[in-house]
This record gives sequence, C-alpha cells and structure tokens, in this order.
Amino acid sequence: MPNLRTALLGVLLSAAYLSSQSLAETITQTDILNDEATTDDVLTYGMGTKGQRYSPLTQIDTSNAGRLVPVWSFSFGGEKQRGQEAQPLVTSEGRMFVTASYSRVFAIDVRTGKKLWQYEHRLPGDLLACCDMVSRGLAIYGDLVIFGTLDAQLIALNQATGKVVWKEAMADYKAGYSYTAAPVIVKNLVVTGIAGGEFGVVGHVDARDAATGKLVWTRPTVEGHMGYLNGKEHGITGVLNATWSGDLWQTGGAAPWLSATYDPELNLIYFGTGQPAPWNSYTRLGDNLYSCSTLAIDADTGKITWHYQNTPHDSWDYDGANEFVAFDYKDKNGQTVKAGAKADRNGFFYVNDRANGKLLNAFKFVQTNWATGIDLKTGRPNFDDNFRPGDPALSADKAKGKTVFAIPSFQGGKNHQEMAYSKDTGLFYVGANEWGMELWNEPITYKKGAAYLGAGFTIKTIHDDYIGAMRAINPVTGKIEWETRDELPMMGGGLVTKGDVLFYGTADGHFKAVNAKNGKELWKFQTGSTIMAPPITWSMDGDQYVAVLSGYGGALPMWGGDAAKKLANINQGGSVWVFRLFK
Repeated sequence: MPNLRTALLGVLLSAAYLSSQSLAETITQTDILNDEATTDDVLTYGMGTKGQRYSPLTQIDTSNAGRLVPVWSFSFGGEKQRGQEAQPLVTSEGRMFVTASYSRVFAIDVRTGKKLWQYEHRLPGDLLACCDMVSRGLAIYGDLVIFGTLDAQLIALNQATGKVVWKEAMADYKAGYSYTAAPVIVKNLVVTGIAGGEFGVVGHVDARDAATGKLVWTRPTVEGHMGYLNGKEHGITGVLNATWSGDLWQTGGAAPWLSATYDPELNLIYFGTGQPAPWNSYTRLGDNLYSCSTLAIDADTGKITWHYQNTPHDSWDYDGANEFVAFDYKDKNGQTVKAGAKADRNGFFYVNDRANGKLLNAFKFVQTNWATGIDLKTGRPNFDDNFRPGDPALSADKAKGKTVFAIPSFQGGKNHQEMAYSKDTGLFYVGANEWGMELWNEPITYKKGAAYLGAGFTIKTIHDDYIGAMRAINPVTGKIEWETRDELPMMGGGLVTKGDVLFYGTADGHFKAVNAKNGKELWKFQTGSTIMAPPITWSMDGDQYVAVLSGYGGALPMWGGDAAKKLANINQGGSVWVFRLFK
C-alpha cells in the first residue's frame, strides 16, 4: 500500500506540474514586434515598441463609452500600498502580469480576477530610493516574466509558477543605484536603464541575454566611462572631459530611469537620460553630456549612434528621461520623416529625426521662464539666466546662492506619466502640469550613498484654478488643439484608440474616457485612489477590455510643496481595475 500511495502521489504531482507548465505562453520576438497591431494581448510597455500607446480596437467608441462598467478589481493587499505606477501585460491565453509597489509581481486570470501566483522580493533595510517604492512594469519573453527591483536586481520568473529562474545585480544599491522602470525586449536581449541620479551614480544602459541574464553589453551614459561588449572594452562614452570640468564626470548622474523604445528597421534603442549630478551646476562647468538627453543606441553593440541634449548644463533637475515616441512626422513642406517626439520635463516638446537626431521642431507645451525658446538651427535653448539659481560661492556667507523662481518645477511640465499618440488624429495626448519652484544652490561634496544635490527647493502653484491639464498637441504646428484642466496635478499616462477614445486617470481617482478629437468627457469611474499609471486595452472572447492601476504615492507627496497639500485627503490604495461595455 505505501508503494501504491507513493505511485499515485507521483502521478498527481506530475499532472499538477504539467498543468502548471501549460499555463506558460511562449512569447517570441515576432510577437513583441507585432504587439502594436495585435489586439488580443499586450506584450510590451508602451503597447508596441514605438511606445505610441495606441490601439486599433474600435468596439469601445465615442458613441458607447458611457456604457463601460467594472468587470473585476484586484487588490495588491497588505500594508504595502504606496505609489502604483505600473502598466500590466496581458497574454492571449488570458493571463495578466503586473508589478506593484515594493518590488512585487502578480499573475492574474484576466477572465475572473483570480490570483494565479504572487512573488515578493525581499528589499534590504538600508535601501536608498529617492521617490517612493514604485515599479512601472515588467517584460515577458519566452516563458519568463522579467522585472527589476528597487535594490537594482533584475529577476526572471517562470511565467507559470512565479519561481525564480535567474537573478542578476544591475548595480550596487548601497551606492544609491535603484531600478523602477519596465525592462524592454529587443531581439533576444532584455534592455534596462538604471535610476539613482540624486545619489551621484553613473547612469548606464545594459543588455542581457533574456534566457540566462548574462550581460552582453553595457553603455555608460556619462562621458568618459568605458563601455563593454561581450566582456571586452568597447570604447569610452564620448570624449573624456570634453563637456565636464574636473572629475565630476565620475559621479555624473544622467540616469536613464524610464523605459526605452525601439525601432527595428533602424535597429536603434531610444533612451532618455536624467539630470547631471550634483544639481549645483557651478561645480560642473560645461554641457555635461550625456545628461538630459535623448540617446539612440545600436541594439547589437551598445554604441551611441546619435544624441540630442534637451537641457545642456542643467541647473533645475529638468532631467530628460521622458519617453521618445516614434511616429511618422509630416513637416510643413508635406514631407514624411521617420521621427520621434518627447514632451520633456523642461517644458518643451521636441521632434527629432529618429535616424540621425536632427531637430525638426521644438515648442513650449507648458509655461516656462528658464528659456525663451529653442533655436531650431543649433538645437540649443535660448537661456534666460535671470532664472538660473545663483552660485553660493558668490554669496556673502558662501552657504546659499541667489534664489530664483523657475518655471516649470523640477517635477516637470510632464514627468513619468506616459503620453499617447493617435495615428488617426495626428495628435499627442500629454498629461501636463503648470507649476514652478523656488530654487537655490548650496555647497556640496560627494559621499557614496548620500544624497548629492547641492540645492534646495519649494514647489509652488502658478495658477489659482488648475495645475494639471490633459492636452492634445499638434507636433507640426505646436498648437494645443484642446485641453481639459484639473485642479490637481496630472500623474497618470494616456491610451488612445482607433475608436477615437482617449483613456486616462486623475489625481482624485477618476478613470476617464474622453473624445480624442475634442476632449469631451464620455465616461468616468471613481477607483478610490490616485491614478498614476497608464491604461491598456485588449480584446478577449469578443469583448474589448480596458485596465488601469490605482494607488497614490510617488515623488509628489514627498517633494510636491503646495501641490502636495492639495492631495492631502487622497487615500492610498493598491489595485488594478478592469472594464468592458455593459451587456
């Protein structure tokens, strides 16, 4: 009898194992490249490698969006309800994979909302992170779910079971490195940036074999540092000390802390890079490449093919890490150019040729005063130095430089919230914020693992009636075609469909559907907490579904000044909501 019981147990365990393996859907590079055209899944951050956040689905349109109802909601649970900024991924077999605050991953049955498995990464107690315990998403490839943790680990989980397959360190978290973005898959590589510019890290982009986690190439994003390909030196980034004074390049920041986009025809990966370190710009004379820039990186070698610097010699923490969205740009002469667009934190909207980086257009999309405009011939800002904070070395006590009121604030004309682009309207949909900051410089010395700013700040509102606005922007004319204003900041991303519906969330918790052509509100639903994440949509069993995360947190509660006070009554949360049309 014991032998029979043992045999039966073995059969049952074998059957359970095979059943769990059948849950895994093998995701190929072809699947990923086709993501923007397929409608029964969402396999990439950005709903396509171009990052347009556009869906060809039309079942939900301007005539019926008012009939949307919730299908299910899933709580991330526990006491770990901090900022929820992730975009879920969905497979055609009916599974959702999503990250949550504190480096957690959930697998959910999208038909029922039932949890399939949960993975929780153990974070160290001495973790350094500037801007809350957030995660913005993950990648799926083969039978793996791949995500990064706040302590700069990259982890691959089995898609069916949630068990760890491989784990690699991206950098030393004790030096201030962290990771919050969604990795992207390019060919057989998993490509990541890094965060931590506030701690004087050296930004870099890595590409690893997605199956094993083995490092293939790495490219520093600060001038003077060595890149590597297949374990061998592969040339320094830029030219040593060409745009940096002294040895400040050794702790230069420029962290590419958001996700990349990819053009398979050009084989180029596009990353935005963050601010140079420290914030006190008088310590680091020069343009400080490759901070506050858009970089085009060869996918096979990691070499920088071209760069465009949005804010040379940044003095305001304007970063440049925002997404570079590929699209076909029809210039004023009617010529179509393969281009990319970025709504930068510095308040300007840029259009560049994505093959060579040539600046095609640039204009303000929010109020700014640090620069009057962008010179389209040179590509450089027309600085107004009246709004650059003063050098503390010139002050009477050498402790604090002249305070200025700069617009926008360092939280940006647009921060991490993702914009969407409609091929049908030709418009970009940008969650914009109008605010400024009192800013001053202070002396600073680098110390490993300590904040490396050399500046003080207070964010202030500049309008009595609004901070945030969803704006429909024409990339050719620079015109704001329509906008909807909000008393609170815009903190979540957008999604636009061929049904001419734009979805986005608000800081007071409403998930909205508006007409993409004119901004007219079609529907809204209260999710219970701030929406800081981008929505997705897909089709399943004959219905179109829409999903979004809800949960307040991020940088704004910590650094938002007057704007944060306006959100004092917002409850924290942690959930994903799924909707479809009422039947």
